[in-house]
Amino acid sequence: MLYVMWKNVGRLLASSTHGHSHGHTPSRVSLFRETLFAGPILGLMLFVVGLAVFIIYEVQVSGEGGRTQQALVIYYSFNIICLGLMTLVSLSGSVIYRFDRRAMDHHKNPTRTLDVALLMGAALGQYAISYYSIVAVVVGTPRDLLGALNLAHALLMIAQHTFQNVFIIESLHRGPPGAKPHDTTPKESCHGLTFANQDALHTLPACPPTPRLVGTNPVGPQEAVAIISAPRGHWRRRCLKDISLFLLLCNVILWIMPAFGARPHFSNTVEVDFYGYSLWAAIVNICLPFGIFYRMHAVSSLLEVYVLS
Repeated sequence: MLYVMWKNVGRLLASSTHGHSHGHTPSRVSLFRETLFAGPILGLMLFVVGLAVFIIYEVQVSGEGGRTQQALVIYYSFNIICLGLMTLVSLSGSVIYRFDRRAMDHHKNPTRTLDVALLMGAALGQYAISYYSIVAVVVGTPRDLLGALNLAHALLMIAQHTFQNVFIIESLHRGPPGAKPHDTTPKESCHGLTFANQDALHTLPACPPTPRLVGTNPVGPQEAVAIISAPRGHWRRRCLKDISLFLLLCNVILWIMPAFGARPHFSNTVEVDFYGYSLWAAIVNICLPFGIFYRMHAVSSLLEVYVLS
């Protein structure tokens, strides 16, 4: 938070470059209308199931019935399904952008640069936890169901962070809807001396009026704007909005679980036995806050991606 404040102190934002809005402010009606409803529905289902899994995990781990292993199996199974779906959805969003002809926004934007830096930096915490978990599971002696679930969870965690970062960064660098790529010409094509003949300007004859066809019905300004702004690939925008909402809801539930006390890193004894409690506790306590901050910042970025899609 101090880093974000430090990067933004004293910086003035113009109205045209505020955030990543690109001058596009959607209305409240269109905000929830242009979706296929598949992403929000599936995201809400995973959110509700995730809350139930979190409650079951906390009850069984804190109880005295010895159901810790069963709680870990349920917890890891849900996370594997959720992370797998998020990875596939993020990958599909990147594939959709391959066919999107919107212009890329290469203008200097300090806010966007800061968002990308925070996403990449905060993801390193979860990368570190997953890396140490993979080493402990692969090198460790036990080969059981819990170890396999832990290994799959760590691998999918790395893949999900990677593909989601690619999708978010690519989304933030896209222009507004309807913006077409244009060929940029060099500003200074010729290097040399240029002479202007001021006397020749006064000898030029007056330009005759441009002939116009009679009987044609020119397209009015409103019709022209409607024709230009009507995207051919309108289904791509709907898919991207669904993808953004789905990833947003999944990141919310994956943010709630560790933020409210889910610690499978200590309930599962594979890493504790391999590294020792002190070393593993230091790794988790240093890296896990970065993972929680990543989910929080990803929710904000995905909401912005949804608005700009």
